[in-house]
Order: sequence, then structure tokens, then C-alpha cells
Amino acid sequence: MELMNKWVIVVGILAAGIGIAVSVFFRLNGKDRYVSGIRVSNTSLLKSTKLYKALSLKYNILRGVLAIGMIGSFVSALLLVARPYQNQDVYTGVKKRDIIICMDVSYSLYDLNGELTDYLKGVVKGLAGDRIGINIFNTSTVTYVPLTDDYDYVAQKLDDLSEYFIMQKELYTEIYDVYGYEYYMYPSEVQKRYEELREKLEYYDAGTLLNNSSRGSSLIGEGLGTALYSFPYIEDTERTRVIIMCTDNELNSFGSQIMNLKEAAEYCKNKKVTVFSIFPSREAFYDPENYDYDACKNELERAVNKTGGLLYVRTPDLPVSAIVQDIQKQKVMMVNMVMTRETQDMPQNAFVALFLCLAFTCAAGLVLQK
Repeated sequence: MELMNKWVIVVGILAAGIGIAVSVFFRLNGKDRYVSGIRVSNTSLLKSTKLYKALSLKYNILRGVLAIGMIGSFVSALLLVARPYQNQDVYTGVKKRDIIICMDVSYSLYDLNGELTDYLKGVVKGLAGDRIGINIFNTSTVTYVPLTDDYDYVAQKLDDLSEYFIMQKELYTEIYDVYGYEYYMYPSEVQKRYEELREKLEYYDAGTLLNNSSRGSSLIGEGLGTALYSFPYIEDTERTRVIIMCTDNELNSFGSQIMNLKEAAEYCKNKKVTVFSIFPSREAFYDPENYDYDACKNELERAVNKTGGLLYVRTPDLPVSAIVQDIQKQKVMMVNMVMTRETQDMPQNAFVALFLCLAFTCAAGLVLQK
């Protein structure tokens, strides 16, 4: 235990010393001077009686208690004013993850993406300490939400993404699948709705379809690689980092990629980033005539397994909610072992001592008055 205001003790001792010296001085000077009362002689017989001795002993004990109580109260008060405290080193291991949701926003995945964003809105509300970010990609990648623990902002942006996927679905199921792709053949009211949808969709597509005509679409490796390098301080491998990737792995590249899926997975492994993937069911797989379901799934599964993660196939028996819950149960390593020195006040003992001393002082004073 230490005292924060040590000077109070010094001042208190000096004040007490001066007070005692002054009291003794006046007491010695006035010791033989008669002040008031009735002077009695030949008191030796009275002082020898048992009653006198008992009363004198009681009186002296009470005076002693009174003196000790007053001194104890003074010392306890000084200690309280001096503010006793102790420094305590607190070591905290914080279980925190950096999670990036990496979403392939190809129009073939609007149902799976819509389900993921709708469920994630509830997950985000229950987070405590984890940072979350969102990347969306197709030909190119957009950092839609940088890593943050502002969960209200994340939930708001997820709402916006939900609207995006709803518009994607409407464009395909209610316009393209019904009226085809020839715009000039649409009825006037359909043309109007089509123009409204395209205007809103282009807000997102302008970032994710950059150079689409020359580079292709669904560049999975580049999407994963960009998510990896969205983590700050990527060389700090002590942090728990997770990528949740939603894709059907239907690569449509017109040339070589900056980073293919295998290379991106290798980089993730080296940087100790775990990748989990959510893959559509066979029934929901887009364009099975041109893409082999098992080949796409197996290639993606090998990539995520290399990082220590798992691939989940979204089926009626395994909805996105169950997948994300399972990912959340994955082991989170203890990170950020931080030592903080806390100053903790310790007035308890001095306060109890002051209370007891005042109680004894008051009790002795009241008895002496009687």
C-alpha cells in the first residue's frame, strides 16, 4: 500500500506536535495554580476506600479510551486524506477476431447472398469485440465496409446489400426470364422498371464490373486475395483473422488473373488467415451446362481446407444460419495480451478504523459526562 498525498502525513504530524507542545506548556504553567472548586484536605482516607479506587480506575480507563479514540480518529483521518492506494498490474487476453465477409456478387448468387446478408444482420447485433468488414467482388473488388466495430453501420450497409440482391433477383426473374434480353421488345411499363433497376444496380456494378468486357467475371482468386490484403497490419500474425467467402466458383476469366484461387489460398495460409466458404446446393447451381458442379466445389474445398477452414454447402437441411453459427464456434486464439497498471484506492481499512475510533471516543465521552 502507498499514499498518494504523503505530505498530508507530514503536515498532520507537525500540527499534532505543535498542539501537544502548546497543551503541555499551558498545563505545566498552571499546574500549581488554584482555579475554582472546593479545596479538601486530608483526602488520603477517602482515596483508600474501595469505592474511590474502583471509580478512579474506571475514570482513568475511560480517559485512556477517550485519548486513544481521539488519537486513532486523527491518524485515520490523516490516512484518508493522504489517500492510500495500490498499483495493480492487470493482464488481459482479449478474444477478438477480424472477420471479412467476401461475397461474389455475380447475378447467379442473389438468393444465397440475400440469405447471408439477412442472417448476418442478426449476427452483427450479437458481436462483442470482433471487427467485421465486407468485400464484394465480381470482375473487380470493392471494399464495401472496411473493418470496424461500428455494428450499427455494418447492419445499415447489410440492409443496402439486401436491397441490391433483391433488385438482382427481380431483374432476372421478372424481366429477363419473362421477356428475354431484347430491351426494345419490352412493354413500356417493363422498360420503365428495367431502367429504374439498371440505374440503381449500376451504383454497385460500376465498382465490381470494372473492365468486365476484357477481363471476364467471377474472378474468385482475385476476390479472395483482395479480402486477404484488406486486413490491416497483415504481417501481424498474432491476430485471429477469418474470411467467410460466398461463391459458386464459376470462374469466367478472359485472360490470366493477377492471383488465382490456389495462389490466394496459399497466401492466406502463410498469413494465418482461415477461410470458410459457403457454396450453393446442386439444385441452385447456376449454368450446370457450362460448369461442372463437383469440379467447382472440389477446387474451392481444397483451397479453403489448405487454410484450415471448411466448405459448407447450403442445403435445405443446412441453412446459412446454421453455417454461420458453426463458423462462430471455431476456436478463437487468445490475442492482444495487454498489461495495464491500474491505480486502486484503498480507503476501506482507514475508514473502518476512523468509524471505530469515533465510536469509542463518543461512548467514552458520554460515560465521562455522567
